[in-house]
Amino acid sequence: MTEEKKSWRGKPRPGSGARGFHKGTSKPAPRRPGLPPEGPILLYGLHTVEAAFANKDRKRLKLYATENAVNRLQERGVKIDVPIEMKRPKELDRMVTKDAVHQGMILEADPLPAYGPEELRGARLVLALDQVTDPHNVGAILRSAVALNADAVVTTERHAPEEGPVLAKSASGALDMIKHVRVKNMARFVTVMKDQGFGCIALDSDGPASLEDTEFTDKTVLVLGSEGKGVRQGVREACGLLARLDMPGEIRSLNVSNAAVLSLYVARIKMGL
Repeated sequence: MTEEKKSWRGKPRPGSGARGFHKGTSKPAPRRPGLPPEGPILLYGLHTVEAAFANKDRKRLKLYATENAVNRLQERGVKIDVPIEMKRPKELDRMVTKDAVHQGMILEADPLPAYGPEELRGARLVLALDQVTDPHNVGAILRSAVALNADAVVTTERHAPEEGPVLAKSASGALDMIKHVRVKNMARFVTVMKDQGFGCIALDSDGPASLEDTEFTDKTVLVLGSEGKGVRQGVREACGLLARLDMPGEIRSLNVSNAAVLSLYVARIKMGL
């Protein structure tokens, strides 16, 4: 079905992520999940904005900021290559959701390109998330993946957060520092990666061995699933290798973002990275 972009007076509001509307209705037109949001998005917070200015793949449009925030960016060596519109803090508050910590700066920018598996040439350590939907968790995982020097984070197109202010803020700049690859079918992606020489390990509480006791290859994909459901059966079968994270304390399971940190740390040690 053809999408027609209607709006408030002809164009979507900057940063609203507004989708096209069906002619004669107020409901959004359908859009294939997993694609970047339509129209510009708003990125806010010091680390998020600073990383967006440093990313050559990020198309930046306009900076809304207080004078102090502009000075702070410049003191940190950020080259501001877009028009600046000076704003008071309360004006910035009205541009974002309640309780959003913008630190005096909001960058209007286009979403990042929709990276595909071809971005993984030369990768050694990849973290894949099977239908992890919470943008706070995915943002935290992106941040940890950068800290532990993973090559990419892979999510499914459906049942995964699209790029937006909450994901970007939770990632604290990491969204612009690591490739975020989106795939249509996680089981098929795992199969392709195995054909390319990757060992694929699904984290599962019923895994036959701990991750520390699991044999790693020199190229590895770690697959984590959503809280509650875990890695789906078809994806586990595609991996072929299951491992568990053994916890010595009374609580035996971890939040998925914490499990990602521990898994990446163990993987780096086992792979000699």
